[in-house]
Amino acid sequence: MSENNRYREEEKDLEQDEDIVDSTEEVHQEEQKTVEPDTKPEKNKKVKKLQEQIEKLELEVANYKNEMLKDRAELENFKRRTNEERIKDRKYANQDFFQELIGILDVFDKAVSVKTDDPKLQNYLIGFTMVNNQLGQILENYGVKKIKAMGEKFDPMYHSAIETIATDEYEPGIVIEEVMTGYTYKDRILRPSMVKVSAQKENN
Repeated sequence: MSENNRYREEEKDLEQDEDIVDSTEEVHQEEQKTVEPDTKPEKNKKVKKLQEQIEKLELEVANYKNEMLKDRAELENFKRRTNEERIKDRKYANQDFFQELIGILDVFDKAVSVKTDDPKLQNYLIGFTMVNNQLGQILENYGVKKIKAMGEKFDPMYHSAIETIATDEYEPGIVIEEVMTGYTYKDRILRPSMVKVSAQKENN
C-alpha cells in the first residue's frame, strides 16, 4: 500500500470516528431532553409536599399559641375573681354577726320607749338607754347605720311597706310611721325599715 493510500484510509477512519462521536453526543442530548421533563415534575411534587408540611406545622403552631393565650387569659380571670371574692369576703366578714346584733338593738329600742312613772323602772330605763346608745355608736363605728325612714319618700330599696294609710296630711308615698328600724352595713342592706306609707284619700 502506498503512503498516500494509507493517509486516505486513516482520514476516512477519523471521519468515521468523528461521526460516531457526533452521533453519541446527539443520543446523549436526546436522552437529557427525555430525562429532564421526567425529573422536573418529581422535583415539583417534592417541593409541594414540603410546602404542605410547612403550612400544616405553621397552622399547628398557631393553634397551640391560641390555646396558650386562651389558657393564660382564663388563669388571669380566675386570679382576678378569686382576689375580688377574697376582698369581698374580708369586707363583709362581720355581716352575719351584725345582723344578729341588730336584733338585740330592737329589744333595747322597745325597752327605752316604754313610758312609766315608777322611779325604779325609770332608773332601769336610763341604764338601758345608755347601753343602747353605746351599742348603736359601736355599730356605727363599724359601718352599721340606721336607715332614715320617718318623713322620707318611700324607697323600696330601703323601706318595706307593711301598710298604706289614706290621709290628707301627707302627700302619697311618704313614710308616716316606722314600725321597725332598718340598717345598712357599708353598702349593703342588713334589713329594710318596716314602715307605714301614706296613700291618697278618696273623696266621698
